[in-house]
Amino acid sequence: MIKRVEIIHRVRYSTASTIAKKIQFSKLDEKWKAKWKSQSPTGSLHPTKHLIPETNEKFYSLAMFPYPSGVLHIGHLRVYTISDVVARYKRSKGFNVIHPMGWDAFGLPAENAAVERNINPSEWTETNIAKMKNQMETFLADFDWQREVNTSSPEYYKWTQKIFLMLFERGLAYRKAAEINWDPVDNTVLANEQVDAEGRSWRSGAIVEKRNLEQWFIGITKYAKELNRDLKNLPDWPEKVKTMQKNWIGESNGVEINIPVNFPGLEHVTVFTSRPDTLFSMQFVALALNHPIVEAAAREDQELAAFIESAKSIDDPTSKAGYMLKNIKASIPIDVHNNIKKSFDIPVFTAPYVLGNYGHGAVMGCPGHDERDFDFWKLNGSKGVPAIQIITPKKQNAKDDYPYTLKKGTLEDSSVLTHGLNDIGEYKGKTIEKATQMITDCLKSHSLGDYTTQFKIRDWLISRQRYWGAPIPIIHCHDCGPVAVPDKDLPVMLPDVKGKHFGKGNPLGNIEEFVNCKCPSCGNDAERETDTMDTFMDSSWYFFRYLDSKNENLPIGPEANKQMPVDLYVGGVEHAILHLLYSRFIAKFLSDCGLWDGEPHHKEPFKKLVTQGMVHGKTFSDPITGKFLIPDELDFTDPANPLIKATGKTPVVTFEKMSKSKHNGADPGEFIERYGADVIRAHLLFSAPVSDTLNWQEEQITGTDRWLRRVIQLGDSITEIPKDQFKTEASRSSQTFQNVTLNKVHYDTIEFNSQELELYNTIQGYVQSIASSIEVKFSLNTIVSDLMKMTNTISEAIKTTNTYNQDLIFDSYQKLLICMSPVTPATAEECWERFALNQGKPAPKSIFYEKFPTDVPIESNLTMYNIFINGRHRGTMEAPKSFAKESETEIVKQISGVEKFNDLITGPVRKVIAKPSMISIVFK
Repeated sequence: MIKRVEIIHRVRYSTASTIAKKIQFSKLDEKWKAKWKSQSPTGSLHPTKHLIPETNEKFYSLAMFPYPSGVLHIGHLRVYTISDVVARYKRSKGFNVIHPMGWDAFGLPAENAAVERNINPSEWTETNIAKMKNQMETFLADFDWQREVNTSSPEYYKWTQKIFLMLFERGLAYRKAAEINWDPVDNTVLANEQVDAEGRSWRSGAIVEKRNLEQWFIGITKYAKELNRDLKNLPDWPEKVKTMQKNWIGESNGVEINIPVNFPGLEHVTVFTSRPDTLFSMQFVALALNHPIVEAAAREDQELAAFIESAKSIDDPTSKAGYMLKNIKASIPIDVHNNIKKSFDIPVFTAPYVLGNYGHGAVMGCPGHDERDFDFWKLNGSKGVPAIQIITPKKQNAKDDYPYTLKKGTLEDSSVLTHGLNDIGEYKGKTIEKATQMITDCLKSHSLGDYTTQFKIRDWLISRQRYWGAPIPIIHCHDCGPVAVPDKDLPVMLPDVKGKHFGKGNPLGNIEEFVNCKCPSCGNDAERETDTMDTFMDSSWYFFRYLDSKNENLPIGPEANKQMPVDLYVGGVEHAILHLLYSRFIAKFLSDCGLWDGEPHHKEPFKKLVTQGMVHGKTFSDPITGKFLIPDELDFTDPANPLIKATGKTPVVTFEKMSKSKHNGADPGEFIERYGADVIRAHLLFSAPVSDTLNWQEEQITGTDRWLRRVIQLGDSITEIPKDQFKTEASRSSQTFQNVTLNKVHYDTIEFNSQELELYNTIQGYVQSIASSIEVKFSLNTIVSDLMKMTNTISEAIKTTNTYNQDLIFDSYQKLLICMSPVTPATAEECWERFALNQGKPAPKSIFYEKFPTDVPIESNLTMYNIFINGRHRGTMEAPKSFAKESETEIVKQISGVEKFNDLITGPVRKVIAKPSMISIVFK
């Protein structure tokens, strides 16, 4: 009888396997997309999300929106799969999930495409958006398309312009002269990325010039301290990103010192230093190339002018190049007796390493205590003059052939003191901390210095001399100056012109009907601002607009803003500085303006940030020439050992960033068509931890494909097992449990044997692990491995079906499908339906009606007892946890009933000691 059952089971399993092998996952995608859309009033790929009450706890899952280039790449699929899996999981937990998508649509590529095709950029943009929206559906990403935004639509950039005007009204948007890249042929400003390595324009080929032009800036530096301080309030951000922002902001506490100089019309230069204790070791002052003293001196010194011109091309913060200014000297401002000092015996240099836009464009050089100053002095200082060290770790002179840079030690006399100093007076023996205080107090008393905080971050230059961007809503009036465009006239619309108009110069400046207007203040003739805004302005607030995308009166309304902050933000680490920093700034600014209540969240817009790694493609190159090879140049007869057709040599195989030049790209559409969206989604998650680089290898996709086919096969096989071949009655070793639900059947009491209890708790353990991987560890690769282990566990269990309750097996499989549904929605839905239909039931409701399983295991009421007889350990036995509370007679009776103890129970009992894990019986 047993052999017959095994034969029948094996035949049925084979049938199920054959069916699973024939399934095309891409067909499942199409089937379920159509069904989901028909069941959703909004055409969503999640048929039940409209049924989740908006009053439920919200979860805002957001992936960084793309530029609409027209083509999604594998990297897009990775980031959107991550946000979609989390969104679907949270919906299964009952959250009111916000998962929007939109388009970062302004920018130079669209403008260039418009020039090439002689069309308006909006045509190219809209076509690409339609393509990409369709591509997003192919990998089953369920976005809230009713929230969609397009930053190039007037309905959106009206509010970008309003935010600019709010900044302008508060003095945080202003215009000033700034150095830019100028193309003298096309008469236009170029972004840094439009200048090649030889300093030529990408379009005209002209040598790019540096010019000063009036540009618009946003005063982000006013928020620098707050932006730096609140990084500590982002515990769920990667430390790497916070460190990058901290370094970019560059908060530094120190002292500003006015250094006297013998330059007509300028009594001193101001320097910032974090080491005022080194003041008496100062041996030079270095000025930026564009410092007023340097520019004035260059008009009289042709050699200096030539140095400045050549040094402009030096973009190296470690450069040691320098030029000593003629007849210009500086002085240490005080002497060691705390008197004002003007000895003018310190050389003044100009050097490209000194940045004109940082601090005051001047530094004090202390070669004895700073490595960069030391290197500069060795190359440019007076020959034979050693570096002065006045701080040493011990009360002795340090050697002068290297700088002492540690911030510990005491101030001491030096044998090489200059500037007329024989010793350092009352500062001798003082600690660095004490000397810093004394020197600063002295400087303050003479109005020559004070404590201050300085930041490396500069104000945000937003002017772009381009057409395809949000117009800056300012009107320039000869009498009134820059005037804000009234709210009633927003948006300032881009004129509807074709690409031929985007020729030389500023495109909007060439369109008279756009430029010429009336001043809204005085009514006189005036001109519109012709610069457009940096696209980072558009992306710095889009996550607010998603919440209220149809609001015609405000960027975001009072009810919608309660949905902030974003709970999960997913995007590339390359956005760590600019986009994420600008977004934090604008969020803080909008909170200060009362547009959202940011105070409970430290005015931070993103609670948790996840930076996914890049996707690299397999790259083949010639070992001799280094040339990148296209697939057609390779012989893949042995896929594990490809050969170069032309030479028979083995190519060098690496994984590198996907690009056309390296012939290592991967078309997502092609892979989805071949394998199906679910296979690609699961493979993307499984192949690497979220934050790691993912090496894309098509040959590894088949493992994920086989797993999903096994899941289908498993469900078919379970339903083909006759009911009488499952466990029909409880065994002697069964335990009774209360209030257990299996296969949607609630049991007030149910009996499990040890194997059933282990299966139940193993499945519950995987459910718990999957939930933890999403909510705590964010290790999404382990979700797929846990699902595979669940599959294996159930597959093993059905090999001995007479051990298990049928409802337990059915319940385990259904939990597997529910846990799969966020990752592989179409396959889970297909299996869910097949499982019901194979049981002769009607087609069930969508799997997305199901709640994510609870992960509470059943605790066994049995425990293991160590048995001692007459003081000797005789073995163990399993018994109920209440066993130790039984009467002595009952305890002895039950132990004597165990065969291995039976012969040891002899004579009258003198004493029984019963503890939770130990029973000791002593006989008389």
